[in-house]
Amino acid sequence: MEVGHENLIHSTLHVATKSPGQPFICHSAVNQINSKGIWFGDDPLAYSLPIFLCQLFLMFIFTHVFYIILKPVGQPTFVSQILGGMTLGPSVLGHSATFNERVFPLKERSVLDTMTFFGFMLFIFLCGVKIDPTITFRLGRRNCVIGITTYFVPYILGKVVYYILTHSVSFDSDTYNILYIVIEIQCIAAFPVITRFLSEFEILNSEIGRLAASSSIVAEVCFIVNMTITFFIKLSFTKSIVVSFGSLLSSLVLFSFVIFVVHPAALWAIQQSPEGKPVEEIYICGVLVTVMVGGLLGEIIGINALVVSFFIGLAIPDGPPLGAALVDKLDCFVSVVCIPMLFIVVGLRTNVYAIQTMKNILGIQLIICTIFCGKVLGALLPLLYLRMPIRDAFALGFIMNIKGTIEMALLITLKLKDMMNDECFTVMVLNLLLVSGIASPIVKNLYDPSRRFLAYKRRTLVHHNSDEPLRLLACIHKQENVLAILNLLSASNPTKESPIDLVLLQHIKLEGRSSSVLVAHVPCKLGAHSTLTEQIFNSFDKFEDAYKGKISIHSYKGISPYATMHNDVCYLALEKRTTFIILPFHKRWIFGRTTESFFPFQQLNKNVLEKAPCSVGVLIDRGNQKMFWCGHTKESTYQVAVFFFGGADDRETLAYARRMLDQPYVHITLFRFSSSTDIVGGTETSKMLDSEILSEFRLKAFRNERVSLKDEMIITGRDLLSVVEYMESCYDLIMVGRKHGDSKVMSELNKWKNGELGVIGEILISLNIGSQTSILVVQQQTRYWGSRNPEDSVRKV
Repeated sequence: MEVGHENLIHSTLHVATKSPGQPFICHSAVNQINSKGIWFGDDPLAYSLPIFLCQLFLMFIFTHVFYIILKPVGQPTFVSQILGGMTLGPSVLGHSATFNERVFPLKERSVLDTMTFFGFMLFIFLCGVKIDPTITFRLGRRNCVIGITTYFVPYILGKVVYYILTHSVSFDSDTYNILYIVIEIQCIAAFPVITRFLSEFEILNSEIGRLAASSSIVAEVCFIVNMTITFFIKLSFTKSIVVSFGSLLSSLVLFSFVIFVVHPAALWAIQQSPEGKPVEEIYICGVLVTVMVGGLLGEIIGINALVVSFFIGLAIPDGPPLGAALVDKLDCFVSVVCIPMLFIVVGLRTNVYAIQTMKNILGIQLIICTIFCGKVLGALLPLLYLRMPIRDAFALGFIMNIKGTIEMALLITLKLKDMMNDECFTVMVLNLLLVSGIASPIVKNLYDPSRRFLAYKRRTLVHHNSDEPLRLLACIHKQENVLAILNLLSASNPTKESPIDLVLLQHIKLEGRSSSVLVAHVPCKLGAHSTLTEQIFNSFDKFEDAYKGKISIHSYKGISPYATMHNDVCYLALEKRTTFIILPFHKRWIFGRTTESFFPFQQLNKNVLEKAPCSVGVLIDRGNQKMFWCGHTKESTYQVAVFFFGGADDRETLAYARRMLDQPYVHITLFRFSSSTDIVGGTETSKMLDSEILSEFRLKAFRNERVSLKDEMIITGRDLLSVVEYMESCYDLIMVGRKHGDSKVMSELNKWKNGELGVIGEILISLNIGSQTSILVVQQQTRYWGSRNPEDSVRKV
């Protein structure tokens, strides 16, 4: 049992318990060398490319079949990959000797193992590249406490059960050794595995997602420290002082080389790569050569190449330009070729027919269940103390139990080193499958980030008190979005009596890193290179200086996947008690023509419109270059047209225009559309609210020469199109509500109903209303605590 303990530490840490000068590449390949004297068997060309491609193709087919079947029930890709590998192994198709001989010839499996090892080196390297090691110094107390408890609580409980089992039940020697390994593997909360799961379930940048990612880093550090201390203590008792000291010294030298040579070299390469331009190929090649040479040196001095690859990856700064370039170059190859090879190798050694002894299975299952419950308890206790919702606490506990590629690689390493028999290995693989298969759908049903975005009161412009600061959130994708937003903010009439409190959020795609980031922007030092982000925030700093005392700006950067960027927007809007969100449209115009359309931002806008805790406006910039925000003369005017048909969104639009009335350089034209029949649907209460806000607007605009009122009578949808087509093209901005109730007039405009801007908004961007007229499509808050019908709410709270 003690020998198994030592081997476990060796495999878990990936550090060879041998003296320097004894390289280790792959156990099966070494056996091949020892038995036949050559690496690739009798014929170096025996491992033919067609067979290899056939194996990958079969793995691809089975994995995707299982993925399609299991995705509706909330299963991650990892479960499908295990089942795909098992299908090819002796548990299913590999049970046929004919299939095995034709698809997986025995003499070629050692080469497949070796190729898998090198592929996994690249995978581990990329995991290191995507991690920012400095994040460990920025973790809060809550993250550290949860990380520590989710590692040590299950670890201690597992050790207690292990002690009871080994002193009360008689197992065979293989099972005795495997029970300790079970504790270590089940207690791991691998950061790359957790972040991949969070990304796949689109909760990476949610509150629980960030908490789980940060806590998994702490848990992983606890695991490494625990195993390192145990390893060197064991090494000092089993090896001579010279060997122990030599192993420690050579390890320190290699890791010092990574820290003091590789990392500065990576920083130098980044400085040589201008922003917005691709990284030169010579730097990419240099990094890959460093990984291979470093792995070789590690094997020579007695450190597994996987460990060296991971630390070299950590030495490469995550994100653009270098980290993102490496991920972009290698990620496809690793995902399509290397990871499937790993699961093929696992599947070939997973044999359900090898499970014979029920007592062994029950012993392993008891420890696994104990550790599973221990992780949930370890997450539950601190979160309940911090008064987090019970559902979120349970969700975090199940997330920390998720297993993936890292744990699977540890198992296959142990198997290739003959530290597990077929029965124990198969039981462990099935348990990884079971744990992830149970935890994933539970997390999916327990945690929905959008539930957190419910405000407890109305956050609309209609309900906003004029003597309070107006809290806005403006989203920025690129430099082209800045001018239109600045003009809109200036037209919004910031004053000392009613200032604007602006939260500015720049969206950056998550590239070359594992975890999402939402942080306040820190200006760079004077003389430093001005990045695109700095240029954007500098523009708003100048705007703040021009309106000093009337507007305050708080800048944030959100780095996240496109699919979940809306979580950052909704979280900040809720946290900062925002009244109105400004979103740039996903299309870009230059000289009146569409030049760019970006689907991910379209999806972002749809998600925010659906889940926002306040009112939202989509700003369509059609290339107007007027710098109204910095003009202070009567010649610098801003012409605004407001369309009013009726309904909650149009009332919100008119409330925004009502705030603009006191801006001395804004001219407003209100188009009031009416018809002999209902032009929009709605309740009687809604129609009463329409009349009230129109009366308030007319009263406030009375004798205001900068306000024009136009009543337009329309009978059919064609009449509405005619009014829009023949409008004057002198307007800088047209404001309109997003949704309008069903009516005969609106039903005649069916072809424009499918867009995210609503019927009128889609008409305005489709027709020629002026080559440079911007459009603001407004949606009133649709979600708040206890809401039934937003149109019937008249309370100001």
